[in-house]
Amino acid sequence: MNYKIGLDVSGGDCAPLEPLKGAELARGELDASIVLLGMKEEIARGAQEANIDLSHFEIVEAEEKIEMAESPAYSVRRKKRSSIVIASNMIKNRQIDAFVSCGNTGAVVCASSLLIRLIEGVERPGIGILLPTLKGVCLLIDAGANIEPKPLHLFQYGIMASLYYSSILGKKEPVVGLLNIGEEESKGPDFMKTTHRLFSQSTLNFAGNIEPKSIFSGDCDCVICDGYVGNVVLKLSEGLADAMGKFLALNIKNDPLGKVGALLMRSSLQKFKKSTDYAEYGGAPLLGIDGVVIIGHGRSHAYAIKNALKVAQEELKRDLNARIKGRIDEVSKDSRIREILAA
Repeated sequence: MNYKIGLDVSGGDCAPLEPLKGAELARGELDASIVLLGMKEEIARGAQEANIDLSHFEIVEAEEKIEMAESPAYSVRRKKRSSIVIASNMIKNRQIDAFVSCGNTGAVVCASSLLIRLIEGVERPGIGILLPTLKGVCLLIDAGANIEPKPLHLFQYGIMASLYYSSILGKKEPVVGLLNIGEEESKGPDFMKTTHRLFSQSTLNFAGNIEPKSIFSGDCDCVICDGYVGNVVLKLSEGLADAMGKFLALNIKNDPLGKVGALLMRSSLQKFKKSTDYAEYGGAPLLGIDGVVIIGHGRSHAYAIKNALKVAQEELKRDLNARIKGRIDEVSKDSRIREILAA
């Protein structure tokens, strides 16, 4: 099947040049066709600068642009001709199958929720972020879409994350952990205790509560938390990885023996840098939306955007949303789950 994937050429700190370069890189690796959404004049100038033949792409004019600092809800209502709003409507009307954007994350979440709508039975969408661990990667959800979740929202995040991990990353029965301030069942506010009971009564491979220090151990494949906590974890992780690299470079620079050691360890250092680079993972799936939406990092360059387009294609091929709907329907009929929610 020849899927169509929309790419927001106006979104992100490096637009329009890097999205265009990313589309060109992906073109030879995807089975899907790429639809470029943005201001035609910007697309034309960027393509000329990067020497890209636009005849390989379909172009959809977006006369408006949602800036990174704009209020999500206000901008989505006001800027109907922006790339984010147009793409969301195109998914809704089945004109494209997926959408990738490195633009205003809040606007992407808002437009997707209002226009594309949620998978039937799903209460809230969640942003899933892949983080490197000592054993591979873990999927953390939510990273910013829902900062005031109910126990059912977190429980559904666990279902969606587990299905994503098994379907896209290929591990049967991934281990699911609930991020908390302690491992004991009694830890955390009441809504976390209720969430723990929901997971405990489910068929998910639930490891219980995990502390933040355990995220990178790799003992849990899926880490579940609210959007506020998840966003803090994400930004702390990015800052720590960046600081570690600078600390290492500074110490090597001031130590003659360190410079020799760095030369000998060059290959290992490059592998370490690659394992902590968000560009390797492409983008974050917005799970729960009745369509495939991938949110890229605002600073994404061409390589990261290419990988985000590949992530979108993989979700489409695996028919993840149909699996999510089926599992949500099944769980909603479980009397044990319904009893906990009714308490």
